[in-house]
Amino acid sequence: MLRKSATSLLLAGTALAALAPLHAAAQAKDPVKIGLVSSKSGAFSSMGVDVFSGVRFAVEEANAKGGVDGRKIVLAEGDDESNPEAGRRAAEKLAREGHNLLIGPIASSVSLAVSGNLARWDAAFFGTISKADKLTTDACNARFVRTNHSDAMDLAMISLWAKNVPGNNFAILAADYVWGHDSAKSFEAAMASQGKKVSIKLFAPLGTKDYAPYIQQLKAANVDAIWVADVSGGIAFVKQAADFGLTPKTPLIGHALVSNFLINATGKAMEGVPGNVGYTPDIDSPGSKSFVNAFKAKHNRLPSDTEGQAYNGVMVMLQGVKLANSVQPEAVTKALRGAQVDTLYGKMTVRAADNQLVIPNYVARVKMAEGVLRPVIEQSYPETITPAASPLCKM
Repeated sequence: MLRKSATSLLLAGTALAALAPLHAAAQAKDPVKIGLVSSKSGAFSSMGVDVFSGVRFAVEEANAKGGVDGRKIVLAEGDDESNPEAGRRAAEKLAREGHNLLIGPIASSVSLAVSGNLARWDAAFFGTISKADKLTTDACNARFVRTNHSDAMDLAMISLWAKNVPGNNFAILAADYVWGHDSAKSFEAAMASQGKKVSIKLFAPLGTKDYAPYIQQLKAANVDAIWVADVSGGIAFVKQAADFGLTPKTPLIGHALVSNFLINATGKAMEGVPGNVGYTPDIDSPGSKSFVNAFKAKHNRLPSDTEGQAYNGVMVMLQGVKLANSVQPEAVTKALRGAQVDTLYGKMTVRAADNQLVIPNYVARVKMAEGVLRPVIEQSYPETITPAASPLCKM
C-alpha cells in the first residue's frame, strides 16, 4: 500500500512538473514596452508636460487593472528637445533598447523624422498630436497609426464652420514649419470657398519670443480676425498681442490655439477665443466619462485637451496589442488596420488605407466652466465628414 502511494505521488509530481513550464509560459507573457518621446525641453516643452502626464496616467491605470492581455506595461521616456534630429535620436535609443511601441511627439517635423525609420528600428509609432497631412499621405507608413485629427480632417470641419465665422478679411500668423504651413493653406482655402480673403500671411520661426514685428504688421492690416497656428510661440504671441493692443480689438481664431496649457499661461487674454479642439471633458461617451472621473479622482482637476489625446493614443495602442496577441510592432499595427476600437470619442475605426483613426471633430470657445477657464465645445461635426484617404498613401 505504501509502495503504491509512493508511486502515485511520484507520477502526480511528474505530471505537475510537466505542466509547470506551460503554466509559467502562460503567466510570463512579454511586457508591453512603450517608448514615450516628447518635449521636455525646447519650444514645445509647455505642451509636452501634458503629453507626459496623459501617457503616464494611461499606463498607470492599465497596470492597476492588471495590464493588458496578461501583460505588464513598462514605460521609458526620452526628450525630443522639440526638434527632429533630437527626436529621431531619442526614439531610436528607446526602440533599440526594446521600448519599440513609440508615442508622444508634438511637432509634425519630429513625427516625420521618427516615422521614416520605423522598419529599420523594428518599431511602431502612435501619433497623438501631430497633424501634418504628409504623415498619412506620401510619407505614410504601415507601422504608423494616427489617433488624432489630421490637417485634412480639420479643413473639412473648418470649411463648414467658416460659413458662420464673422468677417470677410483675415490674417494668418503661423509657425514656420510643415504643420504651420499646412494650417495656413487649409484656412486660406476654407475662406476662399466662402468668397472671403486672407490679405496677409506671416510665418514665425520656431523659438520666436519677440512678436512685436508681426503684431505691428497685423495691426496695420486692419483685418476682421487673425487665424493663429503657432503652438510653440502661442503663449508669447497671445500675451504680447494683448499688451500691444492688437487684441481684443482684432479677434483671434485658431488651429490648436484653444489648448489648456496656453489658456492657463495667458489668463483672461484667451477668454472668448474660438477654434478647433482635439479633446475636451465635454465629449459625451462612456470612455470619456470614465477617463474624466478617474483623472479627477487622482489629480483633483479636469484633464487637458493634450492629456486626453495622449491617453487616447495609449488606449488604441493597447487594444492593438490585445488584438494581435503580441507586442511585436508590425503585428500590433497590422491588427489595428481596419479595426473598430474603443476611444474617448466612442467606438471608432482605424482606416485601413492609411491607419488614420476616423473620429468626430469639434469647435470650442474659451469660457468659464466648472470654475475654470477652458475650451468648451460649441459645435460638433461627425466623423462622416472626414475626407477619403489620400491616393498618395501606399502601404
